[in-house]
Amino acid sequence: MDWLGNVIFEDREIENERLELTDKEANYILGPNLTLNNCTLVLKVSARGLSLNRARFINCTFEVKQELKNYQQWITASLKGCRFKGRLSGCDFGHWPEYGKEPEYQRGSIEDCDFSEARLDACRFHGDDPRSLQFPKWPCFTLLDPIRRADELRDLPWPKVFGRRLTSMLDQSPENRYKHPRSTIALSYYAPAEAKRLDITEEAFKAALEKCDFIVY
Repeated sequence: MDWLGNVIFEDREIENERLELTDKEANYILGPNLTLNNCTLVLKVSARGLSLNRARFINCTFEVKQELKNYQQWITASLKGCRFKGRLSGCDFGHWPEYGKEPEYQRGSIEDCDFSEARLDACRFHGDDPRSLQFPKWPCFTLLDPIRRADELRDLPWPKVFGRRLTSMLDQSPENRYKHPRSTIALSYYAPAEAKRLDITEEAFKAALEKCDFIVY
């Protein structure tokens, strides 16, 4: 760690190691030119304490010990065959080219990753095809290909407050600043958190979820 509190991993390949990123006073910087293969990363830091920049993760396990909130930098990383455990909310994964013109925002990818042991809420996945990904089951639920299926999603019997918000977020009109980008291939939610936020019951989501086969729950 240098005097600024930075712990930097860059310009190397690491295999079969366990990295514990748990010092709350540190700023962990992974990349550029970093490849981790078959490693376990224990994350117990806030989004502010973790920086990714063109890092590659192959067959790695991420153990998220502290909820990681509103973290977009996954889109600068290449994730292949990785497993995620723990709580993530407001995070973005995959290739989101419109996010920025800098080189790091053109390198993001996600493939063959397993989130079945994670708790995802308001998380987005970007790219070409969600079918190589494993998503968590109920009380999480995941909308597959939501932009292309926006009309079908709007017609489902959602709780009214959630339905109105979903319709607004999927709106692709230029004036809608809350829209999801067209690169979005999946949206994951955690029903208890959404229910508490909207003052409804968790079971109120089930009527919509049971109506179609492009929602994983």
